[in-house]
Amino acid sequence: MAFRLFSSKSHNTISSKFLSVTTVRGLASVGNTPTFTKPLSVAGLYASKHIRNDWTREEIKSIYDSPLMDLLFYGAKVHRENFDPLAVQQCTLLSIKTGGCSEDCAYCPQSSKYKTMVKATKLLDTDEVLVAARKAKEAGSTRFCMGAAWRDLKGRKSNFNKIVSYVKEIRSMDMEVCCTLGMLNESQAKALKDAGLTAYNHNLDTSREYYPKIITTRSYDERLETISNVREAGISVCSGGIIGLGETSEDRVGMLHTLATLPQHPESVPINALVQVEGTPMEKQEPVSIWEMVRMISTARIVMPKSMVRLSAGRVRFSQPEQALCFFSGANSIFTGDKLLTTDNNDFDSDQVMFKTLGLIPKPPNFDQGTSSSKIIDNEQMEYSNNVQGQSSL
Repeated sequence: MAFRLFSSKSHNTISSKFLSVTTVRGLASVGNTPTFTKPLSVAGLYASKHIRNDWTREEIKSIYDSPLMDLLFYGAKVHRENFDPLAVQQCTLLSIKTGGCSEDCAYCPQSSKYKTMVKATKLLDTDEVLVAARKAKEAGSTRFCMGAAWRDLKGRKSNFNKIVSYVKEIRSMDMEVCCTLGMLNESQAKALKDAGLTAYNHNLDTSREYYPKIITTRSYDERLETISNVREAGISVCSGGIIGLGETSEDRVGMLHTLATLPQHPESVPINALVQVEGTPMEKQEPVSIWEMVRMISTARIVMPKSMVRLSAGRVRFSQPEQALCFFSGANSIFTGDKLLTTDNNDFDSDQVMFKTLGLIPKPPNFDQGTSSSKIIDNEQMEYSNNVQGQSSL
C-alpha cells in the first residue's frame, strides 16, 4: 500500500538583510522507494515569465548566489517559457571605424591612450560595408552591427550621414541593423530611427561603483542618458557589460540591477568576457571561468526574462560543451565571423558544427522591436510580487 511519511523537519534558511526564505526538506516514501523533496532555491522562487522593473539589489544578489545547478535549471526554465530554446540568432559585428578613440576604457585596444597593435583608420567606404553585410547574410547572420571607435558624434556630420545611408541600405537587405557609435543625442537617435535602425548598443560595462576604475572620460550617467535617448526614439536598446575586469560579484549584480530596473528592460543584454589585449591596463587580468559566465547569463535571464541574452566577446575561449551550458542557461545569440571589432572570434565552420551537434537552429530577425517611450508595466507584476513576499515569509 502506498504511503507518505515525513521525517522531522530540518530547515535550510537563505537569508540576507532584506530577504529570508525558509525551505523544508522531508523524506517521503511511495511504496518501498524513498524520495527526497527538493527545497525551492531563491533562483526558483523568483523564476517567472513576468516582467518586473522593481527588482531590489538584494533580490538579484540572492538569485546570483543560488546553488549553481539550481541557477542553471531555473535560468533554462525561464528561457523556455519565453523563447524557443533551440533558436540562436547569428549576428555579425564590423568595425567601420577602428582605433584612435579619445576614451580611456581600460580594456579597449582602440583607445589612443594605450600602445597596442591596433592602428587608427578612417571610416570604411560604402562598398566595403555593404559587401561585408551581404556576406554576413549569406553566412546566416540576421543582424548586422556596425561599431565606430568614437566618444560621440560631435563634429562628425559627414561621417554620420554616411552611416545613416549604410543603415538604410542594410535594412533593405531584410536584416536587423545595430550600431555602436558612442554617445548619441536626441536628434541623432531620431535620424537613425528614421533610417531604419533596429537597435543601438551602449554597454554599461560594469556597476556604477566600479565604473570609475575602468573609465574616466565618460560618466555612468552619460551612458544612461544615451540609453534614454535611444529608447525615446523608439530604437531597441542593446546594453550589457563585461566580466573579468577585476570587479566583484557585487559589481556584477549592480550592473544587472541597473539594467533590470530601467523603465524598459533592454531588448538585448550582451554578456562579454574580457579578452585581454597587450598594451591595455587589463592585459594581465585572469580569464573568467565558464561557471562565472553561466552564473551571469542565468541571473540575467531570470531578472530580464524577455530580453535577448547575447553570448558575446570571449566566447572564443569556451569549448563547445561550455557554450552549450550558456545556451541552456538562457543565452540565445552569438556573434559569428573571425573578428569582434579588433579581437578574435570563433571561426564560421566551428560554429556550424556546433549548431549541428547541439541541434540549434538560426533565429529569424525581429523587425517589431523598438518601442515607444512609455514605461511597460506587467499587469500581473503586483500580484506576482505579493505572492513572492508571501512565499518568502513561509
